Amino acid sequence: MSVLDRIGQKLLFSFDPETAHGMSIAALRCGLPVASPPPQDAQLKVSLCGLDFPNPLGMAAGYDKNAEVPDALLKLGFGFAEVGTITPLPQPGNPKPRIFRLTADEAVINRLGFNNEGHAAAEKRLAARKGRRGIVGVNIGANKDSADRIGDYERGVTRFAPHASYLTVNISSPNTPGLRNMQAREQLGELLSRVMAARVKASAQPPVFLKIAPDLVEAELEDIAAEVAEKKIDGIIVSNTTLSRAGLRSASLAGETGGLSGKPLFERSTAVLAKMRKLVGPEMAIIGVGGVDSAETALEKIRAGADLVQLYTGLIYAGPALPGRIVAGMARFADRERLKSIGELRDTACANWHKRL
Repeated sequence: MSVLDRIGQKLLFSFDPETAHGMSIAALRCGLPVASPPPQDAQLKVSLCGLDFPNPLGMAAGYDKNAEVPDALLKLGFGFAEVGTITPLPQPGNPKPRIFRLTADEAVINRLGFNNEGHAAAEKRLAARKGRRGIVGVNIGANKDSADRIGDYERGVTRFAPHASYLTVNISSPNTPGLRNMQAREQLGELLSRVMAARVKASAQPPVFLKIAPDLVEAELEDIAAEVAEKKIDGIIVSNTTLSRAGLRSASLAGETGGLSGKPLFERSTAVLAKMRKLVGPEMAIIGVGGVDSAETALEKIRAGADLVQLYTGLIYAGPALPGRIVAGMARFADRERLKSIGELRDTACANWHKRL
């Protein structure tokens, strides 16, 4: 981290995590912090699902919940940004405090519960950026008290298809009671059928990704792979936060309920990614998320089977210059290894990661 980044982190860490998050969004809205994005490198370009990504590093959902700053995030060096999770109706989420920094582990536990301003507010912001360049995905969810959660996802598809570069169906947050049950095969089959039918009827047909949890067992992964293939989903995002607390040093906070993200998630999420790559084969798009905080960890996700990678918690601990550093590091690696495309690296360690879980 630069001296400026360290000062900024110290300032933000003097506030509770949720206040600090709001301050960082406000800073991006105002054009701060100023970071020098890396130069575009042809070796890092990725063409996937009809989209041309300038580099494979994206901002994961959960940071820009209300689609307030996607273009500011792209200026930090990200090749794409994912906003949300957005639910049809505004909802406050779970009671505070609901975000906890596990500094010794470079991790975060959150139990936010899809707090967001709802479809209408996000749609207005996304419609206003029409004509701007940059790949912006929209992560859609269901309201906690919805009588028809699958209907909520259908409404998300209909509403955001005209504005999204791609859509992510998020059924893997641990912070909405019963949501992860939708990963079970019967419910998942109905969900994906209705989501894809809604896309056919929508005014645009962006790619659809399914975001899954890292806590699934082999049989559950097999069911998901089968349903995704049958329903012709475009890709999978592996993974959301984990309920595991294995190996944490932050004992005083390890008992907090919610999903764990950051460095401790890297191994498990990468192993699940490799397992999913083996199950779905080489053609399906996969985005790897969980514990990415350096060029090395980003590259390892690609070796394990990812086409693209995302981060969020790493930014909290390494500062806004992190995306630029990662992309520059990936470009140096590609030059050193004389790769024509970073995609040549994909799957080269998939077999090794597949055995780790």
